[in-house]
Amino acid sequence: MAVRVPRKGMEGKKVLGLPELLAIGVGGMIGGGIFSMLGLAVSIAGHAAPLAFLIGSLVAFFAGYSYMKLALAFPSDGGSYIYLRRAFPAREQISTLTGWTVVIGYIGTLGLYAFTFGAYGAALLGGANNMALRMALSAAVLLFFMFVNLRSAKTSGHTEDLIVLAKVLLLAVFAVAGLQTVEPARFLPLFNKGVASIFMAGAIIFVAFEGFQLINNAVQETRNPEKNIPRGIFGSIAITSSIYILLAIVAIGNLPEERIIAAEEYALAEAARPVLGNAGLLMVGVAALLSTSSAINATVFGAARLMAEMAGNGHMPAALAQRNAEDVPWLAVVAMTMLGMSLALLGGLEIIASFSSMTFLLVSLAVSVANWRLKEQTGSSGAFVIVGIALMGITISLLLWHLGTEEPKVLAQLAGIYLLAGLPAWFYSRR
Repeated sequence: MAVRVPRKGMEGKKVLGLPELLAIGVGGMIGGGIFSMLGLAVSIAGHAAPLAFLIGSLVAFFAGYSYMKLALAFPSDGGSYIYLRRAFPAREQISTLTGWTVVIGYIGTLGLYAFTFGAYGAALLGGANNMALRMALSAAVLLFFMFVNLRSAKTSGHTEDLIVLAKVLLLAVFAVAGLQTVEPARFLPLFNKGVASIFMAGAIIFVAFEGFQLINNAVQETRNPEKNIPRGIFGSIAITSSIYILLAIVAIGNLPEERIIAAEEYALAEAARPVLGNAGLLMVGVAALLSTSSAINATVFGAARLMAEMAGNGHMPAALAQRNAEDVPWLAVVAMTMLGMSLALLGGLEIIASFSSMTFLLVSLAVSVANWRLKEQTGSSGAFVIVGIALMGITISLLLWHLGTEEPKVLAQLAGIYLLAGLPAWFYSRR
């Protein structure tokens, strides 16, 4: 098995520093997640929804440890795909299936981000029920960031810096203002839906933490990766977790539980109304547009590089490995954008949250297993990795149990999507 080494000429392409890595990680995580997942978390965990986000952050922390160690030991744009090739050199099917599954997961989240952008954008323009306007906005934001990514990694990184800074400031202002009006009595009883519901909610909303993995796909374009990759991964998880937990506290402390659940993806906007009035609605709406924008930018950036790496190894169509003068995998960028757009325009994205959470939990588990097998080369703590594997295994089991008992149709749809991902993976792993 020949694993690709860093590309020639990359010494002059180290354009991403710690600010860009933090922006990619935070931008990838604070996307459509907090806006679409807050209502879902409250419907499952009730008053203890902030603890569900804490559980999600804990799983992300242990997963991030393995991603960080593997990124430094095996620097490659291929991320999890390359790590599994290293860990299971005699079983190409494992890494190829994982790579295809990750790409399909990115397409799903890209569609979710674009859908959320279109929904909030249409609402701000006074056309909340205008389907044509929503679809036009969803397509426009995807095309805009396709062109941003086609320019260069530096352009993409600096754009991400500005957007992420703006949205974090908006959400931070809202969170601080909202804490002043929180009513502690709204959290009682804390475990009104049972202790187990916290862990089930944490499993389902894990998609809200998907994004820090994108940092690994940029390792070859990172300056001083030995310091910046760990800081980027753990820093982005810490920033995102703090914002999620604070926003969940503000929402529950200012609104009755039933109103949060009924608001669905607009739960955060509804929570802003009693805090800042119409100005709060506008602030959250703008934050939603910035959040989904930065998530689209970060997802296209990382996913296209993963596709190009797999194509270069013969596990995706070879044309996807083509790069332009700025060393951008341009065809992979275009393909990812078009596929994400097709999902966003369909509008039926109810399954995306469960699918994306399950996908990235499974991939994080696989990456952790790979790190355990390669711990001598990565210098990882075996005990720490085992704890992470156990935590992810429990989380996946809870998610499967919840879907099997509460959403059997969704579980069947998930199985169909994984079968769809398995067919091309099987084909390319045999080549």
